[in-house]
Amino acid sequence: MTKTITVIHCWSAPRSRSTALLYSFEARGNTVALDEPLYRRWLEENGGGNLGITRPYEKAFLAGIPPADEDAADAWRWQREQQCFNERIYNAVDTLLNNNDDGGVIFAKQMAKFATLFDFESNWESGESKWKAKCLELLAEKNSQLVHCHVLLVRDPVAVMGSWMNSSDVHGSNPHPDEIGITQLLDVYAKVIGGNHAVVVTDSDDLADDPCTSLRDMCTALNIDFDESMLKWKAGTHECDGPWSKWWYQSVWKSSGWNVGGDDISARRNYRVVPPALLPTLRLSMPAYTFLQTLTTSHKNRALTTPPSGKLYEDPRNEHVLVYVGTPGRTSGNIVPRDLAKISPFDSSVQGGDACWEGVRVYNGRIFHLDHHLNRLFRSAKALGFENVHSREEITDAIFRVLAANGMRDGAHMRLTLTRGEKCTSSMNPLFNVYGTTLIILPEWKPTQGATTYDNEKGISLITAGACRRSPPSTLDNKIHHNNMIQNILPKIQANLAGAADAIMLDVEGFVSETNATNLFMVRYDSQCCYEHNGLESTGEGECSGAVLLTPTSDHCLPGITRETVLILAKELEIKYEVRRVSLSEFYAADEVFTTGTMGELTPVTKIDGRVIGSGKKGIVTEQLQQAYKRSIETRLDWSTEIPNFC
Repeated sequence: MTKTITVIHCWSAPRSRSTALLYSFEARGNTVALDEPLYRRWLEENGGGNLGITRPYEKAFLAGIPPADEDAADAWRWQREQQCFNERIYNAVDTLLNNNDDGGVIFAKQMAKFATLFDFESNWESGESKWKAKCLELLAEKNSQLVHCHVLLVRDPVAVMGSWMNSSDVHGSNPHPDEIGITQLLDVYAKVIGGNHAVVVTDSDDLADDPCTSLRDMCTALNIDFDESMLKWKAGTHECDGPWSKWWYQSVWKSSGWNVGGDDISARRNYRVVPPALLPTLRLSMPAYTFLQTLTTSHKNRALTTPPSGKLYEDPRNEHVLVYVGTPGRTSGNIVPRDLAKISPFDSSVQGGDACWEGVRVYNGRIFHLDHHLNRLFRSAKALGFENVHSREEITDAIFRVLAANGMRDGAHMRLTLTRGEKCTSSMNPLFNVYGTTLIILPEWKPTQGATTYDNEKGISLITAGACRRSPPSTLDNKIHHNNMIQNILPKIQANLAGAADAIMLDVEGFVSETNATNLFMVRYDSQCCYEHNGLESTGEGECSGAVLLTPTSDHCLPGITRETVLILAKELEIKYEVRRVSLSEFYAADEVFTTGTMGELTPVTKIDGRVIGSGKKGIVTEQLQQAYKRSIETRLDWSTEIPNFC
C-alpha cells in the first residue's frame, strides 16, 4: 500500500500569525514543521542592503555560525540553515517514513517574498536537483508519494504594517513592498490555482477569533485529519524555530496555544499607528488582500441569516455576476465581480441616501422601456440638482458593456443607481461633490416570478401599513425616484412580520397611494359575464366590457412606467379606467386587485388585511392585461431598445 506524505506549503506576509500556525501543526504529531527553509537563500540574494533589506543576524545566518553572544547550545540551529529547501524536505520525508506507518505531514512555513525561489510546477526549490532527485528515489524505494498543498495565510495590511513597526530595529522602518510580501501572495495564488493540488486561503484574524473552526476547515480542505492537539503548544522556544527567532518570536513564545472560546477580544487587539511612510506600500497591498480575502471560508460563509429562498443565490450565476461602477468619462468606469465592487464611503449615497435609481428588465435581446427609464432617471437627477452628470450615451454604453460582460440577453433585471457622487469631505453640502456623479449598474439573472419577486399566478397577500404614510409633494415629492427608501422599508418590515408580500401605503388623508414597492390597480365589475367567469354571484348586469379599472392618482406616489403601460393597454383593450383618489374600503370590496412594477410585471392580489379579494384567484381583467403586457414585450419593438451583438 502506498504511503502518502502531505506537504503543506504555507505562504504569508510577515506578522500574519504564521509562526503560531507553524506551532499548531508541529503539535499534531506525525508532522515535521519547517521554519522558512527558503529564507537563507532569499537573504543571500537580496540582503546586504539591497532594496533597503538588512538584518542584524545576516552575516552569522549566511555563514551558519552563531554570533558571539548566542548560546552555544543553539549552534545547531544556525548550522541547520545551511541545508537548502530540498534537503530539508528530504530529511523530513526520511524522518516520517522511518517513524510513521501511515506517512504524515510536512508543514513548510514560507514568506510570500520567497516565492521567486520556488518552482510551482514541480513544487520544489527552483535550480536545485540533487536533493530533489534523492528524495524522489527515497519515495520510490519506500513505495510512497508526496501530495503537495498550498495555504495562503492573509491578514489585513493595516494590521501587518502596524505590527511590522514593532520590530523596526530588526528590519528598518520603511520597508519596500517586496519586504511586506502581500502583493506576492497574489502572484502565488495565480501560480497555484491552475494546479491539481489543494489551495486554501485563510485569514489569520479568523484563526485568532475561531481557531477550532478555522483549523478544522483548513484540515478538511487539505484532506488531512484535524487533531485537537493543534489548538495548544508549549510556551517558549520550539525545535522548529529558525535561528532568527529571538528577534521576531518573543510574543508567540509567551503563548501556549490559540485562544479557544475566549471572549476578551480587546486582550488580543492592539491599536497601532500606520506611519505615513508606509502608506504607498499599504495602497499597493490592499487590492491584493481585498481579492484574496474573498476566497476565504469566512467570506463565503459571511451570511448571518437565510434568505426567503433558502439559498443565497436563487440563480447560482448571480454569485459571480459582474457589476459596473464609475464616474463620468469613458475610461472612468469599471466592470468588476460583485464581491470586489466598491464605492467610496464619501459617496453621497452613503453619506445621505443622495441618489436616484431605476429598475430595468431585459427580454429576448432587448431592454424594455429603456428610454422611459432613462428619461425618469435624468428628471430625478435634475430635480435633485445633480451636477457633472453622466451623459445619456455614457449610461447606455455602460449598460451594454456590463450586459455583454455577463452574457445577458434575456431573463435579467438591472438596478441603475446614479448618486450625486463622491465628496472630498464628509458633509451633506453638495458643494463638496467635486468628482461628478457615480453610476452603479447591478445586473442579475432574475425571473419575473420567484423568491425575490412575486407569484403572478396564485397571487399575493397585502396588509395596510400602520404609521408610515406616503408623503405629499409638500413634504417630499415621490415623482423623484430617490434613494431615501426608509419610508418604503419600514412598511416592508411590517409586511414581513405579518407574513404578507407587501404593505399598502396610504396618503396623509387616508386614501390608497401604492404599496411599498409597486403601484396598485383594482377592478370593479359592472357586467354579468365578468362575475360568471370568476365564479362570483352577479351583483349587476351588462357585458364584461363594463368592468372598470381604477388606480390612485400620482399625487402621492411614483407614476410608474409599468403603471403607464397598463393604462395604455387597457385603453387598447377597451377596458374602462379611472385615475382618481381611491379609498381603502374600495380596495377591500374590489373584484380584482393587482400590482404593477418592472421587477414583477403584473401580480394578482388575492387578500388585503385578511379580506379575500373577489374569488380569491386571479381575475379575468388581470389575466387579459398580463397577456397583453407579455405580447407588448414581444411585439412592440418601439417600446424597447435592442442590445448590440456581443463578441
